[in-house]
Amino acid sequence: MIEVTVQSLGLDRNSNTPVVILQERDGSRVLPIWIGPGEASSIAMELAGMNFSRPLTHDLFASAIAGLGGSLKRVIITKVVENTYYAEMIISRNGEFFSLDARPSDSIAIALRMDAGIYTTEDLLEHTSIEIAEASDFEESGAEEEGTESEEIPKPEDLKEYLRRLHPEDFGRFTP
Repeated sequence: MIEVTVQSLGLDRNSNTPVVILQERDGSRVLPIWIGPGEASSIAMELAGMNFSRPLTHDLFASAIAGLGGSLKRVIITKVVENTYYAEMIISRNGEFFSLDARPSDSIAIALRMDAGIYTTEDLLEHTSIEIAEASDFEESGAEEEGTESEEIPKPEDLKEYLRRLHPEDFGRFTP
């Protein structure tokens, strides 16, 4: 397992969708995960240290875990299937460990609130971005302007090179 941190939140300019950028703790590789606006707002608010008089959903879930005598030990981004990421929340209670299937975006929002580590696999950091890239419109990969179809399908090695050159700053900033 490789520990990652939330490097930033961005907005994919092509799809106008929020993206959470996870960066390996002791390295430079990043894992972009497209998420919903509600989850992006929750992550952004926690990163900014914003507190509300009433708990929001992720605050409530974190309180429920703690109130039941548990603690969130870690979140693991485990796999991606057809451009959908999967995660597990590892919870400890009375010396027993439980694994809950969860969306990465919710898991990240809760992990930030509970000071739990976020992890992923070497495989996801190395290979998953290619699968996401195939579903996106990249200027440098042979895709044409929106509304027209490209006859040339981008090659995986071209997409991998594009992603190597991609920097978190290439995404727009997300503001809740």
